[in-house]
Amino acid sequence: MNFFEHQELARRSSKRLIVLFVLAVIAVVITVNVIGALLYVSAAGHRGPFGAATTLPNGFFLTNTAIVLLLIGGGTWFEMSRLAAGGEVVAQMAGGRAVDPGTHDLLERRLVNVVEEMALASGIPVPRVYVLDNEPTINAFAAGHSVNDAIVAVTRGTLTRLSRDELQGVIGHEFSHILNGDMRLNLRLIGVLFGLLMIAMFGRFMMEMGRGSRSDRGAGPLVLAGIALWIIGYIGVFFGRLIKAGVSRQREFLADASAVQFTRNPDGIGGALRKIGGLSDEIGLGTEIRHPNAETLSHLFLGAARPSFVSGLFATHPPLAERVRRIYGRAQDFLPAPEQPLALALGSARFERAGASPDLAPLEFKPGVENFMSPVASMLTGTGAADNVSASIGAMPSGGHGAAVGLAQRLDSPALRAAFTDTTAAQMLVLGALLDKDRAVGDQQRRVVAEAFGELAVRAVDEYHAIVQQLPPGVRLSLLDRAMPTLRRLPQAAAQRFLMLAHTLIAADGRVTLAEFLLFTVLKRRLGPNAGRAVPVRYRAVAEVTSEAALVMSLIANVRMPDTPERAFAAGRALLPGFDAQFVAQANISLDAVAAAFVKLNQLAPLAKPAYIKACTAVAFVDGETNWKAASCLRTVCIALDSPLPPQVIAESALESESAAPLSA
Repeated sequence: MNFFEHQELARRSSKRLIVLFVLAVIAVVITVNVIGALLYVSAAGHRGPFGAATTLPNGFFLTNTAIVLLLIGGGTWFEMSRLAAGGEVVAQMAGGRAVDPGTHDLLERRLVNVVEEMALASGIPVPRVYVLDNEPTINAFAAGHSVNDAIVAVTRGTLTRLSRDELQGVIGHEFSHILNGDMRLNLRLIGVLFGLLMIAMFGRFMMEMGRGSRSDRGAGPLVLAGIALWIIGYIGVFFGRLIKAGVSRQREFLADASAVQFTRNPDGIGGALRKIGGLSDEIGLGTEIRHPNAETLSHLFLGAARPSFVSGLFATHPPLAERVRRIYGRAQDFLPAPEQPLALALGSARFERAGASPDLAPLEFKPGVENFMSPVASMLTGTGAADNVSASIGAMPSGGHGAAVGLAQRLDSPALRAAFTDTTAAQMLVLGALLDKDRAVGDQQRRVVAEAFGELAVRAVDEYHAIVQQLPPGVRLSLLDRAMPTLRRLPQAAAQRFLMLAHTLIAADGRVTLAEFLLFTVLKRRLGPNAGRAVPVRYRAVAEVTSEAALVMSLIANVRMPDTPERAFAAGRALLPGFDAQFVAQANISLDAVAAAFVKLNQLAPLAKPAYIKACTAVAFVDGETNWKAASCLRTVCIALDSPLPPQVIAESALESESAAPLSA
């Protein structure tokens, strides 16, 4: 299965979850009405079923049903609204602490490096990283609505008990949940369970009211009703946990397999799972989480956050031995998992002192662009380029992780490091990338920056502008991906002001270049007010958005083959059966219309997106070749459609220091 098929499977699982939720609600409603009727009849002194039928007040069942639906529906709505902010809320629910991207703690620095490498290799923005400081066991989770608001959290024990390879395996496992659509499904599960728990919470509230009542006559029925609702509520929770366990177990096998695929090393995730088993045998705690919300979030974690008394029925995770057996193809012994002495000794040391440890030291390999592109060079040539590139979405090609390490280290220069750790510096980096080479226009832009941030900011923008100009143009979107965790730390109001400021700089010369348009499209999709929200599916096929699809393909064709763009467009149109839209000339392309087209195209069903991206790939890689502009357009299409694309898919011509050609705004 590819990325889009996994997304569709997650959507179907969400629909199944809704059906099961409705059935559980119906069961709770029926149970409440039956028990409520029996209690009412008993309190009224009627014993027989016929007496019950004649003594119930008018609207009794309707009132009970409305109250139950209000409690469950209101609880579910409340919790889902609270989770609408995305993965950071979930991390805070688990007691997570956000890791500073510029941390000097060696263990946290290693974690940040691994997450950055995995993100660059899988073509998604770098997630924010959290650590659960009070959890000594080995566990981790990913949370969010989409790749744009994802977070990755690990326990302190994961940092201190695992080697770098094992940590990579754990992070690869969590990236599978990010890429396979599991995160959104998991957040819905949290909302469903909270809604079903509302009946029990209301029952407990009634019991407390009854105990505090001064009237013994009124207290008894109130306490009795509260006990009944509390029991009924936990019947709903019983069904909810069954749903949670059934939905999440099989996804763990998939995530384990994906971790092996990502890292090309079964001893990564395999070693981590074996250490979990060894830790469980040693101290009785392998993956257990102590936080009070552990049960609510149990299905998110790498391993069971709480032990289940009926492992086959309520277990949110498959048996550990079975997971290890599937990874290695045979049974394996568990491994001891002591805290690493070196990690403990250097845990609070400065990053500069890391040279003593091969495992914790920063990598010294500093390849050029030609090195990190070589593992995927075959994807850029030949008639099957469209098939190869589109098939690589959400997957890591052979050698892709090593390529990402090279790219991450190329971008990890001392001059850029502040932009990856400080929110103000990160904004200066983006503004520096937007600074115009024309002196008059540039001075106008500098005045805008000075008004917003002060005169000192202008010097920083100039310095970052000089750095960005030295980078190959095709690498600049990867630079933005690297700075994204820091930019996402901006409050929403500050993020919106920053987007408006970036737009003002772009509009300073009265035109929009291709590079500016692509960069701003990515910024808006990942920092805008809807960045972390799920996008509804409104179109089942590309034919329903023909004009928008043709407009974006025409944009790519115009930048790929300015002299004969119709030929590039035809290469993509041939891959869309029944697609009869006509090519749009460059003079008729409005970038505002392209931005609006991105919004509609992102509302395509998951299984409709790969065919369209494959067609765009054929346009960008016509004749088995491309240029940085077309490749960057393709990356932006994928970002706008919430679809990852490995950043190594950049043409060899990305090495050239081309300037961005303007398109009419």
